[in-house]
Amino acid sequence: MPASGIKGLKENWRNDLSAALSVSLVALPLALGIAVASEVTPMAGVLSAIIGGVVTTFFRGGHLAINGPAAGLIAVILGGLVVLEGNINYVLAAIVISGGIQTLLGFLKMGRFAKLLPSSVLHGILAAIGVIIFAKQAHYALGTTSDADTTIGTLLDIFYKLPEANPFVFLVALSGILVLVFYKKIKHKFIRIIPAPMWVLLLAIPLVFGFDFFNEHSISLFGNTYNVGPNLLIDIPDNPLDSIMHPDFGMIGTSAFWLTVLSITMIASVETLASARAVDKLDPYKRTTNLNKDLVGVGLSTMVSGALGGLPIITVIVRSTVNVNSNAKTKWSNFYHGIFLILFVLILAPILRSVPLAALAAILVHTGFKLASPKVFKHAYDQGVEQLLFLSSTLIITLFTDLLYGIVGGILVTLILQMLLAKVGFMAFFKKVYKSGSKVYVLENGTYDVKLKGISNFLYALQLDKLLGDIPAGSTVRIDMSQTRLVDLTIMENLIEFKRIHDNDGGDVKLIGLDNHVASTSHNRALRIITGRVKKRITQRQIRLQKLAIANHWSFEREIDWNTSYLRNFTFFDSRPIEMKSNSLQGVDVENNAKWEIADIVFDEGAMLALEVYQTTVQIVRLPSPIPRFIIDKEGLFDKIFEKVKVFSGKRRDINFVKYPGFSNKFQLSGENEEVIRAFFTDELIRFLEQNEIHHIESNGEALMIFKYLHIARTDEVKNMLTFSHNLLGHMTLK
Repeated sequence: MPASGIKGLKENWRNDLSAALSVSLVALPLALGIAVASEVTPMAGVLSAIIGGVVTTFFRGGHLAINGPAAGLIAVILGGLVVLEGNINYVLAAIVISGGIQTLLGFLKMGRFAKLLPSSVLHGILAAIGVIIFAKQAHYALGTTSDADTTIGTLLDIFYKLPEANPFVFLVALSGILVLVFYKKIKHKFIRIIPAPMWVLLLAIPLVFGFDFFNEHSISLFGNTYNVGPNLLIDIPDNPLDSIMHPDFGMIGTSAFWLTVLSITMIASVETLASARAVDKLDPYKRTTNLNKDLVGVGLSTMVSGALGGLPIITVIVRSTVNVNSNAKTKWSNFYHGIFLILFVLILAPILRSVPLAALAAILVHTGFKLASPKVFKHAYDQGVEQLLFLSSTLIITLFTDLLYGIVGGILVTLILQMLLAKVGFMAFFKKVYKSGSKVYVLENGTYDVKLKGISNFLYALQLDKLLGDIPAGSTVRIDMSQTRLVDLTIMENLIEFKRIHDNDGGDVKLIGLDNHVASTSHNRALRIITGRVKKRITQRQIRLQKLAIANHWSFEREIDWNTSYLRNFTFFDSRPIEMKSNSLQGVDVENNAKWEIADIVFDEGAMLALEVYQTTVQIVRLPSPIPRFIIDKEGLFDKIFEKVKVFSGKRRDINFVKYPGFSNKFQLSGENEEVIRAFFTDELIRFLEQNEIHHIESNGEALMIFKYLHIARTDEVKNMLTFSHNLLGHMTLK
């Protein structure tokens, strides 16, 4: 576990500094783009990112999160400009007040209230923000304008104004969008060192010089004339301090001002706390953020930012994901990223003046699309048809009204549908939420028996926290939901989070009692309602696996198993949260005296906006004797999962065997003790691996984790996995 404070700074500065460099290369173009999209000066975005690094770090409660301005607040700032007479100084005043309220909420330990917002409603709000960003920035990417008063009108104008598009502006934007779309598929190490958003700017600048955007002139193409000039470039003053503005509290007595404050406070707080919890799941060291302290940190820095002409500060998920994947260790990476941004502004100001607005528009169009992409709706549908309805209704209400109405409308739709599913009246529903009779019992053996009853939905989240709050860390806990009429996704998320934290502290948390509940999907967080005895469905693949198990005297369990803590003992899952495990085959390799399990798992890469969900079949082999800890895989085989070895990152180094260039060229082998690993990898083992197809193989010293496919394995592939592991063990030196 990395040390904290000054000791952590001294011990981990190399890792944190290298991670911060990667983060700052992402943060700079995003900060510029967010500012331009928010209709403030570009330097306001960079100033906000700097404050998010050098100020927030000292007050917040997180470890690996990155703080700064976010795309999620663009729509809020634009809305504030509309109702506050288009005066940015009035909006800055609202930002300062909002930061003060957040700070007060943190001191009053009110961070937990963010849990009352259903996650599907939050994702609906973010999707709506994505549509708003896409609609507005698409015109900058095309070189067109829209006078529409609504987001829908602005979207339609994209098609209506296509004949008026400026091809030279569009070429800049198109090159940026192509970089962002295909970046992950590029394998060249040099390309991967520089993050995609920075490449967008770097590739745009030659086009700016080629078409001479610095001087107002016209270019003819196919008989048409198009204007280009300095108005297509971002405006960076010679003295960055000239960008500083100050708030004007002249409208503090108006309802429009306080509606803007409420919007900023609500969206910023919810997004910060949701992102902080998401980053905790990615933290390899399983640390937990103090959410109240985090509110204080972003609140204070938001006040500073607003006072100097900057944007609200929140925890940002994409930059935080880059930070985790870049092997950061402590909160000081956030501080360093702010310092790097200061250096960039001082050194690169002349270059930044050559950045076209279309390049920033490309980044934001891509960001807006990701917030509202088909993948977002599919993910909601995978969690349950009702979640898709909650998300879609929130999105639609927001687009036709505003963010606050979207939140209220999304919550009302969620409550109404939950009442219909629970089949109870209005008063009875709330009685079953707030007077459910749920209790915690301490059994004679020291086990904590938690009995949940009634309606366990998002409104019950705070009471659930209170119910579970007195259970000591590291305890054995059994949470029984057999007497619940309805359990929603928010409660399931909180229970799984509770299980994750307690399991990491050495506890044992079991979730039981859902056998008689039904859900619209098999997702482990899906909303469930009780219906009595449920007829279990079985797939054709499960039937084949069952027959395979019977024929070979193995055990087979097709139900979802919550006990996945042992999988987190493998480095691969340090920052990849496991969603669920199912279809578990278990047996014994008699010849090698090893127990094995093959199971389907679903795990996440990244979180929220950066979320990727993967399904695969893994094999765990428990060894009869200890072996060295190592990881072996093929660099580039799983491009979406394995990060390239980065310069200065301090990540694991490839162990090469000069005698076996075929092996070393085929595999990347790494581990903690190179001398012991070299002794373990005998000539016989190396030749065996050379002759077989590439698998990801990881040893945690006591067990092996092996997988090959990034899909759920077919029955014949399961047999191949068993054959491979049997032969692999046969070529290992096991005592």
